[in-house]
Amino acid sequence: MHPTTDTNNIQKFRDAEHLWFWFVSSARIRGDLRRGGASESRPCEILDIETLVTRLHLSGRITRDQLAVMMQFGQRRRPPTQHIYAENRAAGLWRGAMRTLQLAASAKGWVE
Repeated sequence: MHPTTDTNNIQKFRDAEHLWFWFVSSARIRGDLRRGGASESRPCEILDIETLVTRLHLSGRITRDQLAVMMQFGQRRRPPTQHIYAENRAAGLWRGAMRTLQLAASAKGWVE
């Protein structure tokens, strides 16, 4: 957390998906210094999420296939759905990755 952030206005993420979509969107505008809007402060920085996901991947808790699905659908700004045949496998990988990310982000106090 940035030292000048007002801790009274910190808004945790609803869940791992919300955290992930915020990360992908924020990473795109990294040079803009915006963090999701002027009225909402987050409990972590973009680099914190990048570091966490990297550690999860390097420890084998998130696989390369899961990471690829996270990036692909993060850029689409939606999760894959099992109801679309072509996305069925991706949906399973996504759910597993989001469970892992949820546990890790919850332990850090970033999600509700």
